[in-house]
Amino acid sequence: MDEKVIIVEGGADRKRLVRILAEPVTIICTNGTISPYRLEELLAPFEEQELFVFVDADEDGEKIRVLFKREYPDAIHLYTEKTYREVETTPDKVLASILLGAEFKIRPEFLT
Repeated sequence: MDEKVIIVEGGADRKRLVRILAEPVTIICTNGTISPYRLEELLAPFEEQELFVFVDADEDGEKIRVLFKREYPDAIHLYTEKTYREVETTPDKVLASILLGAEFKIRPEFLT
């Protein structure tokens, strides 16, 4: 089983990260804002794993972060630059460097 879990907002975010990652990582989509109950339900199977929150730099992303900080204070938050606003529109090399900074293994073609 994967040791790391990344929470993203949507399927497009997941696809972008899967292309860049060079290790098996569980990526869960919240599909936008989410209730505390639904979040707990979604993450119950992953309680023992390292949680990363990688959501957009916008109002909805911020709501999700606030919820995570309250419900899962140990989760590690990854941030895209405000200039790009969304994980989906962040350039691959920038995503790769953010993930690398969090000690994820990255496919070599994204490191050049």
